[in-house]
Amino acid sequence: MLSLKAASALVVLAAVLVSAQTPPQRGALLLQPGLSAAKCVTASSDTDGAAVTLQTCTGATSQQWTFSEGTVRIFGNKCLDVPGGNTKDGTHMQIWTCSENANQKMFYTYDNRLTWINHGKCLDLTSGSLADDNPIQMWSCGSGDINQVWNAGYLATALPDKSEDGQVGTNNCGTTSSQTSMCQTAWINDATDFCLWAPPKPNNGTIGDTERVEVAWCTKSGRGTRTIPNGVLNGVHFVQTKDYVQVTGSGDFTKINVPKGDAGGELDPHGADGNGNPIGGLVYGNTFGTNLQYHEWTSFISDAQFCFRACTGPNAAENCQHIYDLMGCFWVSANYDSGVFENCLADNDLPMGVYGTSTWHQGISPTPEPHPVAKSSSCTSLPTVSVSPAIKKRNLQKRHAPASPVHS
Repeated sequence: MLSLKAASALVVLAAVLVSAQTPPQRGALLLQPGLSAAKCVTASSDTDGAAVTLQTCTGATSQQWTFSEGTVRIFGNKCLDVPGGNTKDGTHMQIWTCSENANQKMFYTYDNRLTWINHGKCLDLTSGSLADDNPIQMWSCGSGDINQVWNAGYLATALPDKSEDGQVGTNNCGTTSSQTSMCQTAWINDATDFCLWAPPKPNNGTIGDTERVEVAWCTKSGRGTRTIPNGVLNGVHFVQTKDYVQVTGSGDFTKINVPKGDAGGELDPHGADGNGNPIGGLVYGNTFGTNLQYHEWTSFISDAQFCFRACTGPNAAENCQHIYDLMGCFWVSANYDSGVFENCLADNDLPMGVYGTSTWHQGISPTPEPHPVAKSSSCTSLPTVSVSPAIKKRNLQKRHAPASPVHS
């Protein structure tokens, strides 16, 4: 007989599988390759047979895809289509007037792949190239193939009111900051410009109780969020690597509604059922391009400590693991010292929980030590971090993810 815990896990898994037919995000969506949120799947025109290519994201109508009745639609009545039902690897995609044709039947998987139903084929980034005009193709589905990861998202300048069903807050937050804001769009740019997820109300339970409804508390005003009260942060350490940005530190987070004595909890874009914690939580930044969405991120907060990492590039899911929800910031190797505020460049930390060829899973004894903190450099000290207005245009160093291997 199944235990209650095992039965609950099966119920959650079933919910994930059902919801996985479409992305959890709703409305018109950008489809962005796992390698870069700066590029979007684009229809070349609103005509039958129009090519589907990769282009720089602009939010144009030709990039706004909707999921309906097992199809991926654009321009209202056109569908992503496999020309002639050709099952050969490398077949370039097109759009065609929507019908009941099997060539248009697509399934969005739990790991962000778009599969051609009953054919074992996946939408694929040809040769892993991020060049504009690169044709989008069908290729045999392969486990772990980053060329077949397609994230669904939005431009930071064109956010919906709500991005997921069941969301209590909003993503289209405006520019007026308020301590009663229900904004669920966060930013992470540097030690002076970041947000934390924390409860909207005091005395409403632990982070584990409120993880689905947390809101953004930020160091910058002007984005429609709540602001972290001055004096809450005792130390902030920001690092930028080639694959992620990370901010860690300490403070008195009872002042942003985290209960005193709460050891904290994990926030991430997936949750147990495929929706995020918080539901509808979105994260953006300017480090790897202007106003780019981070589709993979992980965050912990307790009453006295926080860590927040947002990842990009081919190893984003590995670098921003979300399976260690009981480990807290102990598992995110970083500096948490009080009295120090700094921005640094750094090497990547070793992936959480990976030791050589083995992956440790929480609950298995003994618990290994976390990886040592990666080497950092070019650190710039700050006197403190306090609330200030967001700057609309930033001159930031940009790093780009390397291209993935070419299909043989």
